[in-house]
Amino acid sequence: MKYVGLQTQIWRNNINSLILLLMFPLVFYALSWLFVFLISGDGEYDPVANANTSFIYMFPWITAGVAIWFLIAYFSHTSMINKATGSRPLERKENKRVYNLVENLCITAGMKTPKINVIEDDSYNAFASGLNEKTYTVSVSRGMLNRLDDKELEGVIAHELTHIRNKDVRLLIVSIIFVGIFSFLAEMFFRSMLYGGGGNRKGKGGGAVIIGLVLALVGYLISILFRFAISRKREYMADAGGAEMTKNPLALASALRKISSDPRIEAVERQDVAQMFIENPQEKKKGFSFSTIFATHPPIEERIRLLEQY
Repeated sequence: MKYVGLQTQIWRNNINSLILLLMFPLVFYALSWLFVFLISGDGEYDPVANANTSFIYMFPWITAGVAIWFLIAYFSHTSMINKATGSRPLERKENKRVYNLVENLCITAGMKTPKINVIEDDSYNAFASGLNEKTYTVSVSRGMLNRLDDKELEGVIAHELTHIRNKDVRLLIVSIIFVGIFSFLAEMFFRSMLYGGGGNRKGKGGGAVIIGLVLALVGYLISILFRFAISRKREYMADAGGAEMTKNPLALASALRKISSDPRIEAVERQDVAQMFIENPQEKKKGFSFSTIFATHPPIEERIRLLEQY
């Protein structure tokens, strides 16, 4: 394999992630137009022109609804993550080692020191969260604090600080919100069909519910694939950034080996929260298979191999 420099890898991943993120609203508007087209295509007028006219009229209402949903979810996401993971502030007095590692790395990277939380679990895992400098947080499991040496723990912390520095947390939150929109629409149409009689109703009303359900499910599937692709690319970039920050890629590779042996955090059950960890505890991946398309993280063996080639 041809060697690719760190900055080139970061640049490529940023471009690819931006493209994937732009696809979310495009897919939403495209499916909205298709919905209008399918429910209004049996008239005596040109169905495309008819759909265009209706869509232009509905466009500001669709945009406003999505924007309201987005803002509510965006600003409530941090508290949801903390509750879902059981993370709490790490006391500085008893954990000066950890604070020294984080602060030294932040000075090196020229960034503000985030909050530090601990998850009371003996497994190996960590994640970064927050929306701005006031809420950015690095959370690490108790098992990681107790069983990684300083170099390995430094590599993991540098990985999470890279997520914060590169605004990965914001990117993942945006992708999760768009998936949530399609999930909500699919559930709404399904309930309408199930309890409102939409599936048994003759004519345009029942057909619109069925069409809406199918298109919402299509959008949900596409948005999940986009979200997973974004998450995988960001993990590669955070590994590279962590290696650059510590100048010790082998230490991070060693930490990832230990993490792979026991990454499961018992309190974490939701997939959208699990994908934020350095290794998703709900996934088992080895090599390429159809299941890897739906994986939020690349195979940890591949991540270790790339770190060892620096």
